[in-house]
Amino acid sequence: MFTTLAVIYVFICLFLILVVLLQAGRGGGMGAAFGGSTQTVFGGAGAGNFLTKLTVACAALFMVLSATLSYLSSGHGKNALEEAAQKTQATIDAKKKAEEKKKAAAVKQAAEEAAGPMSSPETAADEAAPLDEPAPEAPKTE
Repeated sequence: MFTTLAVIYVFICLFLILVVLLQAGRGGGMGAAFGGSTQTVFGGAGAGNFLTKLTVACAALFMVLSATLSYLSSGHGKNALEEAAQKTQATIDAKKKAEEKKKAAAVKQAAEEAAGPMSSPETAADEAAPLDEPAPEAPKTE
């Protein structure tokens, strides 16, 4: 689509240049080359009006195509919008996952705090000692 519009744009540019040069200005323009210095290239009375309308139409089409091509070439087309939407959705999903992990960690920490210390240091030492062997005796001091 971009290539097609660019080709049409080039033809409109060339046609607009031709139409402007055909109009008779102070020096007669290109119109003087086809029939002397009189303004009878496209007929007697209709030359100015027809060329003026043709110039206006070409200029309007030129401006519309210029705006369209600049919009498409700047990356604001459909694909760019879809990519931006996907990036935004990925960011939202990442934030949601981070919040869920944070909430799960907070719930786990709250559960651990609510349970309180389940064993005292003495029972922890008993649990660590093997059951088959007797506990080592403390050194005697005299």
